Formats: sequence, structure tokens, C-alpha cells
Amino acid sequence: MTSAPLNDLAGRVVIITGGTRGIGLGVARHIGALDAKVVITGRKPERLAEAVSLLESEGIDCLGLVADVANRERSFEVASETLARFGRIDGLVLNAQSFRPVTPLLNVTESDMNLLFDTGPKGALWLMQAAQPHMAANNWGRIVTMGTSMGLTGASGYGPYAASNEAIRSLTRTAAREWGRDGITVNCVLPASAGHRAPVGGSDPAREAAFASMYDDNPVGRDGNAVDDIGPAVAFLLSDGSRYVTGQTISVDGGGIMRP
Repeated sequence: MTSAPLNDLAGRVVIITGGTRGIGLGVARHIGALDAKVVITGRKPERLAEAVSLLESEGIDCLGLVADVANRERSFEVASETLARFGRIDGLVLNAQSFRPVTPLLNVTESDMNLLFDTGPKGALWLMQAAQPHMAANNWGRIVTMGTSMGLTGASGYGPYAASNEAIRSLTRTAAREWGRDGITVNCVLPASAGHRAPVGGSDPAREAAFASMYDDNPVGRDGNAVDDIGPAVAFLLSDGSRYVTGQTISVDGGGIMRP
């Protein structure tokens, strides 16, 4: 038996893509409060600087790196810069993915498909490839991908997004099979935390009403909080306590996946 707390993240180094707002930033704040060392990536320097400033104000040891997950070369640079700063890579939270407005399937373009797959499963794979050898060398690693329940159920108007997220789940299961004996677990979280996407008051009444009713039939009856609801689930999957959990899809959505 181990004497250390199973969910102890103290000193663990975790890279979070799309870590400047929403779920990514919420997870960074949660695991940083558990004394993990956090690397966040984002495409916009100004937003990245604001996120780093927030994390540092909360006493979190963090590094912010401008990066586009679709750029494979840059993903390897992110891994190298993380190693230069912290000397190791223990975990990945692959949260970044571009998003397009509602588009019926008959109107989906090649550009739509390329964007969602380049920033979704392909972007996740590039950083996984960059980090895996360093995790395997330590016989310890935790990879958490982020998906959506739309991939499971389908969603009118969200074909490319749903399809690319199912590809992420498939990638998760394949990596779990290939890397399990290297001490690396790979799991997918399907979160519900959309507060950062809420329309600004008065900007679009119809969209505001739709957003307000989004959780009417959710068993818990509310949106998830990125720090306090999504963060703990991801923290568990990044910890030693999850060492026998791999290749799984875990819905953290207040029971929303059960909706008819």
C-alpha cells in the first residue's frame, strides 16, 4: 500500500491546451491549487498573459506558451520548453479545439472539416507524440482528452464537431492500449461547462433564452463549474489514484448524458 494520498498532484507537471479560459483555465486553477506545476497554451498572447497573471496571483507555479495545437512542430516545441522549465512532463489535458457555428451537414465545407479535425484529434495526437517518450522514460504518465456528448448522441448542425470528438475518443482508447505498459493512462472526459460561451446580455435574445433553458432537463439542473465540478474529475484522472483506469470515457455533466 502507498502512504501518499492517491490524488496528490504536488510537484506534478501538467500541460493544458486551451488553458486561457473556460474549462482549460478552470482545470488549471484547480490542479494548481493542489500544487501541480501548470503549463497552459493558447493562441492569443493577450489572453494568455491574463490567464498566467490570474494563476500566479493564486500562487500557482505556471508557464504560458503561445501555441496553435494544429501545428505539429510547435507541439514538440511546447514539450521541449516545458522540459526546459520544469524538467519533466507528467500529464496532459488536451482541451483545445476550434468551434464553428451551427452548420447543417449539406452546407459543411472542406474547410469546416479540416479546422475541426486539425485542432481536435490531430492536435491532440501531436502533443501526445511529443510527451509520450518522456512519460514512458519515467514509467508514469496521465493523459486526459476532452470530448463532447454530441459525439455519442449526434447533434443537428454540429456534424464536424461531433465527428471530430468521436475521433478523439477513438484516439484515447488506442493510446490507452498502446501505452498502458509504459505506465501511461489515457482517458476522455465529456464535460458540461459552457458559462464562458454564454451570450452577452441583450446581444441576442433568442440565443440567451436557448442558453438559459439548456439545463432545464439536466438532473442536477445547472451548468458545471469549470473549477469546482470539472476540475476535481480531471485531477483524479491526473493522479496516482487513477492508475487502474484507462481507455474510459467519463461524463462530467450533471447527468446530462441521460437526457432523452
